[in-house]
Amino acid sequence: MRYKAIIFDLDGVICHTDQYHYMAWKRVADDLGIYFDETINNRLRGVSRMESFEIILERYDGKMSEEDKIRYTAEKNEVYKTLLKNMSPADLDGEIKETLDELREKGIKLAIGSSSKNAKFILGQLGLGEYFDAVSDGNNITRSKPDPEVFVKAAQYVGERPEHCLVVEDAKAGLEAAIAGGMDCAAVGDAVSCGLATWNLNTFSDLKNVISSEQ
Repeated sequence: MRYKAIIFDLDGVICHTDQYHYMAWKRVADDLGIYFDETINNRLRGVSRMESFEIILERYDGKMSEEDKIRYTAEKNEVYKTLLKNMSPADLDGEIKETLDELREKGIKLAIGSSSKNAKFILGQLGLGEYFDAVSDGNNITRSKPDPEVFVKAAQYVGERPEHCLVVEDAKAGLEAAIAGGMDCAAVGDAVSCGLATWNLNTFSDLKNVISSEQ
């Protein structure tokens, strides 16, 4: 079997928290009098919290100290975590859970590779707290995608070489990170149109066909 491990981005692949991110950033932007809409929010996908704030601050009329940047990003995260408490196992799509179970039955290691520092909390809310063999997230990396660090560490955590890992991503930066890390990648959602992926998935369950074809 070519792929011994599959590394999944979390947000936009396993679950969808875009709206929660948007609501939290919108509250901060409104407090600062900065224009912020969903189009701008889409630029933040797969980007670290501080880098996301820098994008929002492109429309800020003034200069902000590093201390204030830290304070506002922390405030955003507290709002976001409060909103995340609304998540439950009911938010996990049945097709995704069924596919993950089948992949695990085939003996494939499953890992998360996410820039989010809240990845483990979100997994817990979804009922997947102890499900994955490894979680590489914003708490153990210093560089965000498209840097491959988060995926390289995930591969190390599951003990597999990059060429034996498949990354599943919904964002261009994530696909670029996988390629930079020497890994094949499968695109879902908006990432399909990038033309960068080894595999393009119409639905999450198409992963089963990818694995079957590589056995």
